[in-house]
Amino acid sequence: MKNKIILLVEDRDDDIELILEALKENRIINEVVVVRDGEKALDYLFMRGEYAGNNLDRMPTVILLDIKLPKINGLEVLKQVRANSLTKLFPVVILTSSKEEQDLISGYSLGCNSYVRKPVEFQQFSEAVRNLGLYWLLINEPPSKEKN
Repeated sequence: MKNKIILLVEDRDDDIELILEALKENRIINEVVVVRDGEKALDYLFMRGEYAGNNLDRMPTVILLDIKLPKINGLEVLKQVRANSLTKLFPVVILTSSKEEQDLISGYSLGCNSYVRKPVEFQQFSEAVRNLGLYWLLINEPPSKEKN
Protein backbone atom coordinates (compact mmCIF):
# COMPACT_ATOMS: atom_id res chain seq x y z
CA MET A 1 0.00 0.00 0.00
CA LYS A 2 3.08 2.24 -0.17
CA ASN A 3 2.72 5.55 -2.01
CA LYS A 4 -1.05 5.24 -2.19
CA ILE A 5 -2.43 8.51 -0.92
CA ILE A 6 -5.89 8.93 0.57
CA LEU A 7 -7.39 12.38 0.07
CA LEU A 8 -9.81 13.04 2.92
CA VAL A 9 -12.12 15.98 2.24
CA GLU A 10 -13.83 16.69 5.55
CA ASP A 11 -14.48 19.87 7.53
CA ARG A 12 -15.48 18.49 10.94
CA ASP A 13 -12.60 17.92 13.36
CA ASP A 14 -14.46 15.11 15.16
CA ASP A 15 -15.05 13.23 11.91
CA ILE A 16 -11.45 13.72 10.77
CA GLU A 17 -10.25 12.34 14.09
CA LEU A 18 -12.61 9.36 13.88
CA ILE A 19 -11.58 8.53 10.31
CA LEU A 20 -7.87 8.79 11.09
CA GLU A 21 -8.32 6.67 14.22
CA ALA A 22 -10.28 4.04 12.29
CA LEU A 23 -7.55 3.90 9.61
CA LYS A 24 -4.88 3.53 12.30
CA GLU A 25 -6.85 0.89 14.19
CA ASN A 26 -7.15 -1.13 10.98
CA ARG A 27 -3.43 -0.75 10.15
CA ILE A 28 -4.08 1.29 7.04
CA ILE A 29 -0.84 3.23 7.09
CA ASN A 30 -1.17 5.15 3.86
CA GLU A 31 -0.50 8.85 3.84
CA VAL A 32 -3.75 10.76 4.39
CA VAL A 33 -3.94 14.28 3.02
CA VAL A 34 -6.70 16.19 4.80
CA VAL A 35 -8.36 19.22 3.25
CA ARG A 36 -11.23 20.95 5.01
CA ASP A 37 -13.28 22.48 2.22
CA GLY A 38 -14.23 21.88 -1.38
CA GLU A 39 -12.09 24.68 -2.74
CA LYS A 40 -8.92 23.21 -1.16
CA ALA A 41 -9.86 19.76 -2.47
CA LEU A 42 -10.03 21.11 -6.02
CA ASP A 43 -6.79 23.05 -5.52
CA TYR A 44 -5.08 19.83 -4.40
CA LEU A 45 -6.46 17.74 -7.25
CA PHE A 46 -5.78 20.32 -9.95
CA MET A 47 -2.37 21.26 -8.48
CA ARG A 48 -3.07 24.94 -8.04
CA GLY A 49 -2.76 27.48 -5.24
CA GLU A 50 -0.69 26.13 -2.35
CA TYR A 51 -0.51 22.76 -4.17
CA ALA A 52 0.89 24.18 -7.42
CA GLY A 53 4.20 22.37 -6.86
CA ASN A 54 2.57 18.94 -6.67
CA ASN A 55 2.90 16.40 -9.45
CA LEU A 56 1.12 13.18 -10.43
CA ASP A 57 2.99 11.26 -7.71
CA ARG A 58 0.92 13.20 -5.14
CA MET A 59 -2.43 12.28 -6.68
CA PRO A 60 -4.72 10.19 -4.47
CA THR A 61 -5.53 6.54 -4.95
CA VAL A 62 -8.94 7.23 -3.44
CA ILE A 63 -10.86 10.34 -2.43
CA LEU A 64 -13.05 10.20 0.70
CA LEU A 65 -15.45 13.08 0.19
CA ASP A 66 -17.98 14.61 2.54
CA ILE A 67 -20.99 16.33 0.95
CA LYS A 68 -21.62 19.18 3.37
CA LEU A 69 -18.47 21.28 2.96
CA PRO A 70 -17.69 25.00 3.23
CA LYS A 71 -16.93 27.10 0.14
CA ILE A 72 -17.71 24.41 -2.47
CA ASN A 73 -19.96 21.49 -1.51
CA GLY A 74 -18.92 17.89 -2.08
CA LEU A 75 -21.32 17.29 -4.95
CA GLU A 76 -19.83 20.22 -6.86
CA VAL A 77 -16.34 18.88 -6.11
CA LEU A 78 -17.40 15.51 -7.52
CA LYS A 79 -18.88 17.17 -10.61
CA GLN A 80 -15.61 19.02 -11.30
CA VAL A 81 -13.51 15.91 -10.63
CA ARG A 82 -15.54 13.95 -13.19
CA ALA A 83 -15.37 16.78 -15.75
CA ASN A 84 -11.55 16.96 -15.74
CA SER A 85 -9.49 14.54 -17.85
CA LEU A 86 -6.78 14.32 -15.15
CA THR A 87 -9.14 13.28 -12.36
CA LYS A 88 -12.21 11.79 -14.04
CA LEU A 89 -11.24 8.19 -13.25
CA PHE A 90 -10.17 8.71 -9.63
CA PRO A 91 -12.23 6.60 -7.23
CA VAL A 92 -14.47 8.86 -5.17
CA VAL A 93 -16.20 7.53 -2.07
CA ILE A 94 -18.79 9.83 -0.58
CA LEU A 95 -18.43 9.42 3.16
CA THR A 96 -21.16 11.46 4.79
CA SER A 97 -23.63 11.66 7.63
CA SER A 98 -26.31 12.96 5.26
CA LYS A 99 -29.45 10.86 5.30
CA GLU A 100 -31.05 12.80 2.45
CA GLU A 101 -32.08 10.44 -0.36
CA GLN A 102 -31.48 13.22 -2.89
CA ASP A 103 -27.80 13.41 -1.83
CA LEU A 104 -27.46 9.68 -2.50
CA ILE A 105 -29.12 9.97 -5.92
CA SER A 106 -27.06 13.06 -6.80
CA GLY A 107 -23.83 11.41 -5.71
CA TYR A 108 -24.34 8.42 -7.96
CA SER A 109 -25.69 10.56 -10.80
CA LEU A 110 -22.52 12.63 -10.70
CA GLY A 111 -20.33 9.53 -10.77
CA CYS A 112 -19.30 8.60 -7.24
CA ASN A 113 -17.94 5.08 -6.96
CA SER A 114 -19.48 4.44 -3.57
CA TYR A 115 -21.72 6.17 -1.05
CA VAL A 116 -21.21 5.37 2.62
CA ARG A 117 -23.19 6.85 5.47
CA LYS A 118 -21.05 7.42 8.54
CA PRO A 119 -22.26 5.09 11.29
CA VAL A 120 -22.64 6.74 14.67
CA GLU A 121 -21.08 3.85 16.66
CA PHE A 122 -17.27 3.75 16.42
CA GLN A 123 -16.92 -0.03 15.89
CA GLN A 124 -19.33 0.07 12.94
CA PHE A 125 -17.51 3.10 11.60
CA SER A 126 -14.13 1.44 12.04
CA GLU A 127 -15.35 -1.64 10.17
CA ALA A 128 -16.69 0.52 7.32
CA VAL A 129 -13.33 2.32 7.05
CA ARG A 130 -11.46 -1.00 7.14
CA ASN A 131 -13.57 -2.33 4.28
CA LEU A 132 -13.08 0.86 2.28
CA GLY A 133 -9.32 0.69 2.80
CA LEU A 134 -9.06 -2.97 1.88
CA TYR A 135 -11.11 -2.56 -1.25
CA TRP A 136 -9.84 0.75 -2.65
CA LEU A 137 -6.19 0.39 -1.62
CA LEU A 138 -5.59 -3.35 -2.06
CA ILE A 139 -8.22 -5.06 -4.18
CA ASN A 140 -9.30 -2.42 -6.71
CA GLU A 141 -7.04 -2.01 -9.71
CA PRO A 142 -7.16 1.55 -11.05
CA PRO A 143 -5.90 2.68 -14.45
CA SER A 144 -2.42 4.15 -14.55
CA LYS A 145 -2.45 7.83 -13.61
CA GLU A 146 -0.31 8.66 -16.62
CA LYS A 147 -2.91 7.18 -18.99
CA ASN A 148 -6.08 8.85 -17.66
